[in-house]
Formats: sequence, C-alpha cells, structure tokens
Amino acid sequence: GADEVDPAFNLIKGRGAAHTREKVVAAAASRFVVLVDDSKLVDRLGTRMPVPVEVVPMASGPVMRHLAALGADVTLRTGSGKDGPVVSDQGLWILDARFEGIDDPRALAGQVSAMPGVLDHGIFCGLTSDVLIGRGDGSVDHLVADQPAR
Repeated sequence: GADEVDPAFNLIKGRGAAHTREKVVAAAASRFVVLVDDSKLVDRLGTRMPVPVEVVPMASGPVMRHLAALGADVTLRTGSGKDGPVVSDQGLWILDARFEGIDDPRALAGQVSAMPGVLDHGIFCGLTSDVLIGRGDGSVDHLVADQPAR
C-alpha cells in the first residue's frame, strides 16, 4: 500500500510508521509492487498526506525547524488514546511534515535525509516497479514503470 502515488510512481508511505523497514525491503527487491485504490492517486505528492519523518527524539526540535524552513507545517505524531508521541519499531519519533504539494520529490527526499537526527522518511522515489489500482467496480488496473530508477 501507499498513502499517495504520483504519475512517476513516487510514493508517500508511512501512516503506519513502518516506512523505514518498508523502504529497506523495497530497495532490496527486484520488483516493488504497490496496491492502492484510486483515491491514493495524486498529480503531485504531498497534496493530501504529510510526509512522515522518523527522527531521533533529541533532534526533533531542530529537524522540525529545518522542515518548516523547507515550507512544511510540522507536527509530532501522537497516538490516539495514549500520552506522548508515536514511537517507531526502531524506538524513534515520527514527525508529520505537511507540504502544499512537492514539486521535486527526489530533491526533497535528499534534503530530508541529510538532516542530522533523521533516520528516514516516507518519500519513496525510483523504487516502485508496479502499481495495482483497485477500482470501485471491482476491476484492477496494473501499471508498470518503464524502468524504475534505483
């Protein structure tokens, strides 16, 4: 699954806070197939969903300021029915960086990855080989990337 898929098969993933592990698997796979419904298709990433950023807790303040300087509205993700932040499988916090659309996902991914204290983020570029789109009528469209950029 994915939270958003753009026409170039770039993705935002991570509403379940497992994007780091999923990216490790995707990068190691010879094919990475994503199954979504048509509500997940967007013209530009970041128009509906925030970008999850997995961060070392003590770096959350500086990373939030840096993301804000890049144009994001940033919040610390908190769990419903619990006090405090969502904690990833790696023991780190999840920040949600909401942009008003991302013009260059690859460039933004590089900028976020370069921030000290960031383990990873939910922007997936050049990893997806196939997108299966489930339609309301029960049909499925199968789109195949010309050549995923690794």
